[in-house]
Amino acid sequence: MKDMSKTTGEKSNKGMTRFLNGIEKVGNKLPEPFMLFVYLAAFTIVFSWLISLFGVTVEEPGTGEEVAIKSLMSGEGLEYILTSMLDNFTGFAPLGLVLAMMLGIGLADKVGLLETAIKSTILKAPKSLVTYAVIFVGIMGNIASDAAFVIVPPLAAMVFYTIGRHPLAGLAAGFAGVGSGFTANFMITGTDALLAGISTEVMESMDAGIVVTPVDNWYFMIASVILLSVTGAFITEKIIEPRLGKYEGEAGNALEESTGQELKGFRNAAIAGLVYIVILVVAIAWPNSALRSEEGGLVPSPFLDGIVPIILFFFIIIGIAYGVTVKKITSSRDISGFMGEAMKDMSGFIVLIFAAAQFIAYFDWTNIGTWVAVSGANFLQSMDMTGLPIVVGFSILTAFMNLLIFSGSAQWALEAPIFLQMFYYLDYHPAFIQMAYRIADSSTNIITPMNPYIIVVLAFMREYNKKAGLGTLISLMLPYSIIFFAIWIVLLLVFAIFGIPFGPGIGVNL
Repeated sequence: MKDMSKTTGEKSNKGMTRFLNGIEKVGNKLPEPFMLFVYLAAFTIVFSWLISLFGVTVEEPGTGEEVAIKSLMSGEGLEYILTSMLDNFTGFAPLGLVLAMMLGIGLADKVGLLETAIKSTILKAPKSLVTYAVIFVGIMGNIASDAAFVIVPPLAAMVFYTIGRHPLAGLAAGFAGVGSGFTANFMITGTDALLAGISTEVMESMDAGIVVTPVDNWYFMIASVILLSVTGAFITEKIIEPRLGKYEGEAGNALEESTGQELKGFRNAAIAGLVYIVILVVAIAWPNSALRSEEGGLVPSPFLDGIVPIILFFFIIIGIAYGVTVKKITSSRDISGFMGEAMKDMSGFIVLIFAAAQFIAYFDWTNIGTWVAVSGANFLQSMDMTGLPIVVGFSILTAFMNLLIFSGSAQWALEAPIFLQMFYYLDYHPAFIQMAYRIADSSTNIITPMNPYIIVVLAFMREYNKKAGLGTLISLMLPYSIIFFAIWIVLLLVFAIFGIPFGPGIGVNL
């Protein structure tokens, strides 16, 4: 007798594949990414002019100031376009971060350290655990803030290719962990402190006498790391890899076993990295350390603010240690030479960034994002709903708003004054509402065109698939985004219904 459950599962999987293939097909019919951002910038210019004709304004949450939609086709707008173009490009945060990180990572890659590290560690680990490890590392990588977007996805792709699996599946898993899992962690991070600070400021403005601390969502985030690691591995192995099939690209031949000299280089690089970490830990623990805050804490602190250069120096040190050992680095010229080679690989990314930076800057300057976000918030506030359904509705609205406003802190600064006040009068704890915001904001990070790191990941993707476009990337990431959000909503409801604390002493109600 035929197994009906198996047949149903196969039909469902085929339906999902057809749906994602459709998204990829439509998405890849969009213009080439550089031109797409040019067209989006042009659309923003025209759209801002049309909206401004109606005198549209919006009251900015928190300040109560009336903010008008500004036209880029006005005299002021034309001046902004001309005078801000270079600043938009050179001041685009991901540009400096990515290029700086690639100096170190590129050096380690060009001398062969990353390849040897993978062959000496991942290849010897149980292959059944690799996917879980990639997702977990991606999620935990947010301790390094945005630097994780540059480090984890390409390394995950390399890991998958090395063990005979599709590299794009590894890249997708790494990007999902970093992007959709960005808000989760076993440790308290800068995100916890930043969002809690905004929430506390809003509650103080209401004279509510309520303080939201960085640990108020901690228990939920610990559970989230475990749940998302398992869920992400399931999505990768059951949805993404079957759809991608066998990789037949031109990324190179199967890796051979490491030579004795390479293993010696890896050992020396590990020793150099360990010495660097020990020195860093001592510097942090030293009395009155300059790397800690004035209060002696690490969240926030100069250490976290300087995490990118700290990671950069780490990769440079281990790259040099390995390169000297295997005799690929025999003089200081070799170091700059390998870094230069790494920068050549980033030329396409730099070109894309120029157009993307203009679009994002124009969108922000016109106040269109603020107008859409506040209008959506007011609509939800006007709905005659109470109880957990309206919290879920708020979370869904936030997920859509994140497609327009990528910065989690900027979006929370817009939403918090509206929703924390609204939910406060419904007797909901602000830390609980903050949690509902965080899961929505994080889930859609990997599919929003406002995420500047999508361009970075697309550049990495094209190393394995020259024809890959935004449609290819979004079709890969959409299952993670949807399922992560759905699973997170369920977890939120489980915590709320069963009275599980979200952090020390934090429940649903005040």
